Amino acid sequence: MTSPTWDNAAKPAREKIVFAGWRRAFFRGLPLAVLVFGGLLAFLLTRTIERVVSKPHTPWTSHITVFVCRNALRLLRLPVSVHGAQPIAFGGVVANHSSWLDIFVLNSIQPLHFVSKAEVSKWPGIGWLARATNTVFIQRDPRQAQVQKDVLQERLKRGHKLLFFPEGTSSDGQQVLPFKSSLFAAFIGDGSGDRNSIQAISVVYHAPEHADPRFYGWWGDMGFAEHLLDTLAAQKQGRVDVMLHAALDVADIPDRKALASCLEAQVRQGHSALLQTNKNGLQ
Repeated sequence: MTSPTWDNAAKPAREKIVFAGWRRAFFRGLPLAVLVFGGLLAFLLTRTIERVVSKPHTPWTSHITVFVCRNALRLLRLPVSVHGAQPIAFGGVVANHSSWLDIFVLNSIQPLHFVSKAEVSKWPGIGWLARATNTVFIQRDPRQAQVQKDVLQERLKRGHKLLFFPEGTSSDGQQVLPFKSSLFAAFIGDGSGDRNSIQAISVVYHAPEHADPRFYGWWGDMGFAEHLLDTLAAQKQGRVDVMLHAALDVADIPDRKALASCLEAQVRQGHSALLQTNKNGLQ
């Protein structure tokens, strides 16, 4: 059972960055910035053409995003191992949420459109990138529930594969927080065919050797710039394990709360298994 006070525990202590760490941060961060912002420029130019040729669909820009994210992880020297089922072609995707790194990790596996809380659109750096890459922003307000449902269903009708984090916030990466069910309403009860498939993904970050197990976790009031710098400066990175679960046919699920419960159980099972992995793969 998740402790309700886990996020009040002391954050991982930051190690002082020495000259070698600053050097690593520079030689990883500079090409990373060129890749991300160069990719963003290519994305925006290509999206302009897509709006004329393919209108709401994104046949080319989605591949730009995958390319940028895969190579960003290579520049960070953070390897990702994928286990389990194949990605679904249409519908929804849910995952546990540990870090800003989730954006790169999950987009490196398959083209996705993220669903995010509206506050993110105002964050420096991340918010700008999110707005530019067709992120769906939603208000956390029960009075907006029907509006949110309509927006998500409209995006699903376009063929967008939507990913959201049902925990509603990021954690330290060592646990899965309870799923909130409100966004699952968009997948229930309208006979929408392919988009009624939804796939759960479990993500576990393994810290660098001798580092705090929560090294990659980013939560609470932790600063983005500091966390990014610590990640860039690490002498040796850890690794990421990702488990894709078998997709659920939403037609078989009676309501959004039952759907959230089923997917949460899948994510918890995979997360627990991946926490036990060693460098040779699944135990």
